[in-house]
Amino acid sequence: MKPLKTKISLTIDDPILERVKYLAELEDRSLSSYINLVLREHLKELEKKKG
Repeated sequence: MKPLKTKISLTIDDPILERVKYLAELEDRSLSSYINLVLREHLKELEKKKG
């Protein structure tokens, strides 16, 4: 079963948005998909650090 998704609105600095768009395009992903991936990996790293 696919995880549930929620639409949100956020404000992000233009240089960050442009960089993330570029990186998503390099991986042939949508912006939303790429942001989910990056956040998921970041959260995993935080959990590892917590031990």
